[in-house]
Amino acid sequence: MEQTNASVTRTPLDSVAVKRKSKSRSYRQSYRSCLGVASRLGLTPARRLTTNRKAPESHNITRQVNPEHLALLVKNEWQLAYVTPLHQFRHTQLRSYARHLSAFVVAEKQQGLAVEVSGLQNGFKASMTVVQGMSEADDDPETVLIQIHSKPLFSRPDDPQKLVWSGWLTCINGNPEYLHSLPKDFTCLPLFVYKGAENLSSLVKSWVQRTFDCCFGPLELSQTSLQWLAALWTNCHAESNIQHLRMLWTLPSAPPLQVTYAVDPHDVWELWGSVRKGSWGDGAGEARWIDLEEVASFMQSLKSHFYRHFKLDLSAGILNQVSTALGSARFNGRIKISNSAYVITTLTLLTECALLKMPI
Repeated sequence: MEQTNASVTRTPLDSVAVKRKSKSRSYRQSYRSCLGVASRLGLTPARRLTTNRKAPESHNITRQVNPEHLALLVKNEWQLAYVTPLHQFRHTQLRSYARHLSAFVVAEKQQGLAVEVSGLQNGFKASMTVVQGMSEADDDPETVLIQIHSKPLFSRPDDPQKLVWSGWLTCINGNPEYLHSLPKDFTCLPLFVYKGAENLSSLVKSWVQRTFDCCFGPLELSQTSLQWLAALWTNCHAESNIQHLRMLWTLPSAPPLQVTYAVDPHDVWELWGSVRKGSWGDGAGEARWIDLEEVASFMQSLKSHFYRHFKLDLSAGILNQVSTALGSARFNGRIKISNSAYVITTLTLLTECALLKMPI
């Protein structure tokens, strides 16, 4: 196969572009105590990857979630992190927390510990809000939205403040056994998604850690998680046209070989249908399920087709990114949700990923 920069090779099933590309804080006593309780209770379910999931269902959450909050979450690309349980966090104290966070950010900037953000002055104002309507299970704590506003330098007094940073603390369909096991003084919002200047992200994390005795960590997406997202999004094609399934692979060579593999939506839907085993009920109705074996078969079929045409074995490489019209996800923890109907499906998987990453 001829290899040229930005070249595209098409087959009946796919289009392919191939190119080469040359705590600090320790845990405090309260969290150590929490871990001790969790360990004694044997919380293995929270540490095990789910092997079957309900097939995605379209959720019209526009009726229950503030449209402004939903518009912020959808279409933007977010960075993922996990956060350990928050000690003595109270949803009823969000206004007080926001005042303290505002004061902390301003104080840190005045001490010169934070770099200027695109010419913004020190007048930062934080807000913390409960996002009603996001919780799915009875045990899920309410999602919390953190925002930071500021005025551009040289702005007029009556100019509105500009949103410069946003972050979400959430738990969607969290493992109930794990949530029940936590002492009552701990609130589990394990998934942290955020966007904005890196120095503001560091300040928010620092304040949350100091205030609630918790710990943040990067949330990278494993090969299995990316494959699950590819399958779950593909399964939605009948209701919402996914437009394409695009995957980015890196194959071991010198220099590494980057392969972009794009599949026509109708073809990928037909392929997905060929590996589906059908549905099985849970006693309350014929709810459809997807298991890990189907996901593995789906990915293997895609790899086999690619090998037949280009004699390149994608199994030897690393899946770095998957994307459809419903969203995109990268192995380095960057996520974009493009359709509000499948926010719950995506956040459920990401919540599980966050729980698996926590250092229990």
